[in-house]
Amino acid sequence: MSTRKHEFLAGARDTFPLLLGAFPFGLIYGALAVTSGLSPAAGMAMAALVFAGSAQFIAVGLVAARVPMAIIILTTFIVNLRHMLYSATLLPHLKALPQRWRIPLAFWLTDETFAVTVRRFQREDGSVCKHWYQLGSSIAMYLNWQFWCGLGLVLGDRIPDASSWGLDVAMPVTFIGMIIPFVRTTPMAVCVLAAGASSLLTLGLPYKLGIIVSAFAGIFSGMVTARIAEKTGKRLPA
Repeated sequence: MSTRKHEFLAGARDTFPLLLGAFPFGLIYGALAVTSGLSPAAGMAMAALVFAGSAQFIAVGLVAARVPMAIIILTTFIVNLRHMLYSATLLPHLKALPQRWRIPLAFWLTDETFAVTVRRFQREDGSVCKHWYQLGSSIAMYLNWQFWCGLGLVLGDRIPDASSWGLDVAMPVTFIGMIIPFVRTTPMAVCVLAAGASSLLTLGLPYKLGIIVSAFAGIFSGMVTARIAEKTGKRLPA
């Protein structure tokens, strides 16, 4: 029990710096949800049941534009396809867990939780309670997101033109901070640069397809770089 508690608290603690990146987005989402025509109850239900910042923002914008439901579902589905990559990475560490663990951990999996959890799983220390670490991170992110979304919904119209405040810069900065610790090899650096360049070039694609294109561009570039290095016998940085 002490090991489980230690892992849980460690996961929540290591996620704490990333909680700050969510607060402006939660506030803005709540304000936009109200001004887009959603009731506070509907806005809070979306935050609780969807629990995906990018998908919630897109859905609220499309709802305000009176876009058909099928388009809203398709667009948010494409945006969240990146979670398949997260799941594929974590599966070797979680596949032995029963469904009562895997289902909630899958629901609570976010970009921030993945970033801190995958580093914990990669540490070879013999702990069999690392999933409790992910649970601690997940609960911290979930409660933090609900709080800020709820506050934004309560404030509602009192936040004038929230989307123009420039607070959305917090999310890219947060993601950059999450990515940098993983860039330790040449293939990884090429992967990041290729994905970043591709995301700028595909920014105008409909239904946010640029996210998926950029993900595959980064993966492909990294794999090609690793293969070239192997064939030429060039030693890559560790």
